[in-house]
Amino acid sequence: MMNQANVVVDLSAAGDEVDRMVADLDPAQWALPTPALGWTIAHQIAHLSATFRLAALAASSAERFAAITAQLSSDFNANVDNAMADFLAEPPPVLLTRWRAERGRAEQVLGALPPDRIVPWLVRPLPVAVLAAAGIMELFGHGQDVADALGVRREHSDSIGHLVAFAVRTWDFGYQARGLATPDVDFRFEITAPSGAVWTFGPADSTQRISGPAVDFCLLVTRRRHRDDLRLTATGDEADRWLDLAQAYRGPAGPGRRPGQFAAQVR
Repeated sequence: MMNQANVVVDLSAAGDEVDRMVADLDPAQWALPTPALGWTIAHQIAHLSATFRLAALAASSAERFAAITAQLSSDFNANVDNAMADFLAEPPPVLLTRWRAERGRAEQVLGALPPDRIVPWLVRPLPVAVLAAAGIMELFGHGQDVADALGVRREHSDSIGHLVAFAVRTWDFGYQARGLATPDVDFRFEITAPSGAVWTFGPADSTQRISGPAVDFCLLVTRRRHRDDLRLTATGDEADRWLDLAQAYRGPAGPGRRPGQFAAQVR
């Protein structure tokens, strides 16, 4: 569906979009709360900085990456807090500079490798193109938190297809995050791109089907909107259940967002 050769280019564009939202903020705005409980805009950028730093390390030095990940604890949230602590300690202008440096380094390292090169990652090794798509997922989700805090209405292109494909690839993460057995089922996904193209995944004759706009699908799998506020359709009991569980990232699901939480926003 998406050209893997373009994924790092699209990763860079997604980073630029988040950068534009924060580039001219004053210190008070960096301290604005976002919909993620306890997280300010500074927290969001610090987390992205730490994530991109780790991605660059994974793609450039498997040995150093292994040494760092070997120190991680079984407490997922503690690992997240520890990873972003030194970024969060910086004043906003320094944090902004460091965020740009970390994502620039990750884009450079990932872009220098073939898209199918396997590199280590937190759960299992991944092709470079898939790791870059995971980066797009992080930018989409945390960027949405920043946009919601600032009241910014985002525009998306078909480049979010990388995130759509990544979410289909990781369709079982929602079950695993909750300690649930992954069902023996093949979903059919029919997702409409911003351009109007339809992206399809899974067997055409599946009785379990998910359909709807790509942006809504991405908001669902990053848990930035409740399913009730999205134009997604499920056919089949398991598909309907999946809309409650879907997430494209590892770790605790978190509370997600409430129905109607963003009703005042014009979409």
